[in-house]
Amino acid sequence: MRISVEQVFARRSIAIVTWIVCALFGQHAFGIETPRAERHVVVVVWDGMRPDFVNQENTPTLWKLAKQGVVFRNHHAVYPSATNVNGTAIVTGVYPDHSGLIANHDYRPEIDSKHSIDVEIPKVVEKGDELSGGKYILIPTIAEIVQSAGGRSAIAAAKTVGLLLDRHVDPDRGRNCVTLFAGESRPRDALTRIVDVLGPFPPFGQFAQGDKWTTKALTDFLWKDGIPVFSLLWLGEPDLTQHGSAPGAQPALAAIKSSDENLAAVLSALDRRGVRETTDLFVVSDHGFSTIGRSIDLRKILNDAGFTPKTEFSDEPKPGDIMVVGNGGSVLFYVVQHDAAVTHRLVEFLQQSDFAGVIFTKEPMQGFPLE
Repeated sequence: MRISVEQVFARRSIAIVTWIVCALFGQHAFGIETPRAERHVVVVVWDGMRPDFVNQENTPTLWKLAKQGVVFRNHHAVYPSATNVNGTAIVTGVYPDHSGLIANHDYRPEIDSKHSIDVEIPKVVEKGDELSGGKYILIPTIAEIVQSAGGRSAIAAAKTVGLLLDRHVDPDRGRNCVTLFAGESRPRDALTRIVDVLGPFPPFGQFAQGDKWTTKALTDFLWKDGIPVFSLLWLGEPDLTQHGSAPGAQPALAAIKSSDENLAAVLSALDRRGVRETTDLFVVSDHGFSTIGRSIDLRKILNDAGFTPKTEFSDEPKPGDIMVVGNGGSVLFYVVQHDAAVTHRLVEFLQQSDFAGVIFTKEPMQGFPLE
């Protein structure tokens, strides 16, 4: 049987989800008698963490844990390697074309016809679910699956991606299930008792404090009445600090150290509750990090070439206008009303440029698909 590169990568990308599902439901699925001690799964995400910075000096807790456990050496981020895309992939186990969430920043005219959107903010998520009948993300998340099976889940994220990890916190189906994301919560009233003790979520810029607040909210509040079947802690570091410095810079190394300390706090909480031996712990990253060698003004370049690029529309979009949506090292182009002539000319222009890499198009074009 011929196996394509895409199939190989698909298997690798869902490896962690397969392990988590097996850890949660494997005994029931294979008809083995369930042991008396309830098992738990805890996933800890270090946003933007590169594996080459994992060592005894930078990450003593993670280093020790890795020596005692299993390392996924062939685990990969999905493309594009952005936080919201990979956060969704982690909790659904599918590629972006199957989850429906393809970028951190997108253009969905049915949600906002004049601006690009941040896919994870509450008003966008709620509007997307409203328009799609609850299918803003097309595939159920692990938390939803756990709740459907009668289990309890807890999501605590220092970044806004947390809402995508479990946005359907159904009080009837998943009692005492909570999603925290950057100082907000679902259900909304779940935040009150946390803020009463910890104070409000730290303001943007205090990244290490935000991670510590989120970790403490998980271990001291969401775990107060017992460890849920499934928990996920999403730390914003070292990603947030690296954006303002660089991988390997002293501030970035300090951020890595803070994530390691939060991991130690999680392990300590599991030890105090006597559930360390019945807990499967996964430490993962959503993507790596690299420095930028070149920055370009793509809108100016396209405008000089005779296109009509926009980053927002002041009036109703016209046929042939191009919405340009930046996503770090990737850019999404939306040609209004799918004008074929403009699309072909845009692709040809990009192919001849000295800055464009791989180009994907929705409809087949000359030179596509790549063999």
